[in-house]
Amino acid sequence: MSYRTYQKRTAAFAFAAALAGSAVLTAAPAAHADVVDVNYQCKTPIGDKSAVSPIDIRSEKSGSGYRLTMSWQKGVSSSPVELGKGAMSPSAVIKVGGADSGTVTVSGPANAAAIPANTPIKISDLSGTYTPKKTGSVTFTAGVLTIKALGTTTTCTPSNSPGPSLTLDVTAAGGGGGSNGSGSGGGSGSGEPQSGPESGAELPRTGPEDSAIALGTLGGTVLLTGAAGVLWLTRRHQAARR
Repeated sequence: MSYRTYQKRTAAFAFAAALAGSAVLTAAPAAHADVVDVNYQCKTPIGDKSAVSPIDIRSEKSGSGYRLTMSWQKGVSSSPVELGKGAMSPSAVIKVGGADSGTVTVSGPANAAAIPANTPIKISDLSGTYTPKKTGSVTFTAGVLTIKALGTTTTCTPSNSPGPSLTLDVTAAGGGGGSNGSGSGGGSGSGEPQSGPESGAELPRTGPEDSAIALGTLGGTVLLTGAAGVLWLTRRHQAARR
């Protein structure tokens, strides 16, 4: 075999190793989020009202679970009288689907400013914690919104079967078994999550960033292995020629 042919084969081997590494890197999973229009039908003390608001649900890795934040881009319902500062307290439910099931309760602070009468009520960001009990692709969809104000309760239910606002690839403790229980969640009036894992064992970190780091390490190993193979073949060929 000529030296030029040998060079071509070693270069092809290195190129194949580089492609394998890049393929591993691009396979890293990522969260998928959508802003979804939700048509709320509200039962208020003074009758039925309706409003459509785009809903956004975001996630952030938090210890053994995920901190979910639910945002409303438009106001919903209204009050016939002004709601003074701190008079309105919102909470909501996020439905868990896909590989897992159940609900996550999210809550947030009371209104920071007065809300004029007969004006759509702007809901502050609501937060809670989700802890995976199943492994796989999990969806999060807007559920019932509850507004408490001046001793009254208004309940707003999505009527248009909205799609998920967030999809996450998660891993439960032990890689997936567990019961069919719901994802845990909740939050205080200040928006701080209250719930946690049901057992003392800490779940593995499984967010998109952690997956990308692990796969990136594997891709780097493939590249180093390819380079080492090229170096070994080159030295062997040179020794044979001498």
